[in-house]
Amino acid sequence: MNDDARSSRPARRGGAGRRASRRRAVEFLYEAALRGDDPVTLLSGRVGSVEVDPVSDYTITLVEGVGHHRERIDEVLAEHAQGWSLRRMPPVDLAVLRVGLYELLWAADVPDPVAIDEAVGLARELSTDDSPRFVNGVLGRIGTVADRLRAVL
Repeated sequence: MNDDARSSRPARRGGAGRRASRRRAVEFLYEAALRGDDPVTLLSGRVGSVEVDPVSDYTITLVEGVGHHRERIDEVLAEHAQGWSLRRMPPVDLAVLRVGLYELLWAADVPDPVAIDEAVGLARELSTDDSPRFVNGVLGRIGTVADRLRAVL
């Protein structure tokens, strides 16, 4: 890659790729849930702090997006998580589902299969042995109606 191409790229705080940014967003959502805090408020207290690793732009986008659309995200999850209430879900799985659903419905630059696959990967990495199948099932059901949902957002 030449220097001209490199300099024309937007700078990212923290140098994290999207996968690492997704993981970090899940961590913020999970921590906020455990503390009973608002994730955007928690995030804003960390961005720019010398005491924590830099926060990537995409992590900020995800946490703010989930925060902004949280009510609608939770409604859609509750509707499609057959036999599971949000209160019954493990907090890590719920954080993964929220990030995955945000990307599925609001991140126009993320193809639906990528949003689902990345969420399943996070569940595999961060949660129980049953979590990837659960996350795939919920987001897969939503994926079949994603175009209709996006039309009414």
